Amino acid sequence: MATASFSQGQFPYILHPENLKIGVVVADWNKHITEKLLIGAIKILHERGIQQQNIEILRVPGSFELPHGAQMLFNENCDAVICLGCVIQGDTPHFDFVCQAAADGILQVGLTAEKPCVFGVITTLTEEQAQERAGGKHGNKGAEAALTACWMISARQHLNQ
Repeated sequence: MATASFSQGQFPYILHPENLKIGVVVADWNKHITEKLLIGAIKILHERGIQQQNIEILRVPGSFELPHGAQMLFNENCDAVICLGCVIQGDTPHFDFVCQAAADGILQVGLTAEKPCVFGVITTLTEEQAQERAGGKHGNKGAEAALTACWMISARQHLNQ
C-alpha cells in the first residue's frame, strides 16, 4: 500500500464490481483505531460499487491473527481480503514481533491464494500517530487499503479479459 493517497481517477484499469466478494479482517486490539479503519474501508468499497451483502467482515483478536483470518476468508471464496490492524510500540520488543509476523503472514496468504491480500495495518510509535492515520491529518489507511484492493482486483480483471 502506498504512503501517499491516490484516487479512482489514477486507476489504470476499470473495476467491474459485479459479483465480487471482498473480505475484511479486522483486529480487535486497539479497537478505537481499527473501527475507524473499518469505516474508511467500507466507505470506499461502497463508493466503488461493492454491495454490503458482498462484504464479509471477520473480527480477530489482534494483528498477529490477521493472516489466519485472511486465510479463512479466502477459503470462503473472497476475491480479495483487506487486513486492518493497529500496533503501537510499547516498551518491549513485542511490537517488532507482531508487526513482522503480520506483514510476513499477510504477504504469504496473498501469494498462496493468488489473490490480493492487502496490508492495512498501522504500525506507529504513539497513539497520536495512529489517530492521525485513522481519519486524521494523514488520511485513513483503511480507506487506502480498500483502494489498493480495488486496484489489484481491477488489474486481475484486466488480465482476464
